[in-house]
Amino acid sequence: MQERNDALSDIRITREDSDTKGRFVGVIDGVVGEAELTFSKVSPTLIIADHTAAPDSMRGMGAARALVDHLIETARREGFRIVPLCPYVRAQYAKHPEWSDVMQS
Repeated sequence: MQERNDALSDIRITREDSDTKGRFVGVIDGVVGEAELTFSKVSPTLIIADHTAAPDSMRGMGAARALVDHLIETARREGFRIVPLCPYVRAQYAKHPEWSDVMQS
């Protein structure tokens, strides 16, 4: 478990946006590859979380979870809701009912 906490503290997350799509990208110093969470923009106040993936080099390091946590924090800060189409995001939401303020079923 210590490994996971170290990786989470070292992950750097950036956001890329276009008019209709976007993604959060996570990288960890010294680890090859990048994790991503992609989304589609339905409106200024609604996005669809499409897909979350982490390369084998990041498996078990908490990168995908960090991206979802970042998505939740961003939704709260910016005032948008999330449709959890991605199976990973949906599974995390099932474990975190406190996210219902930003999730749309």
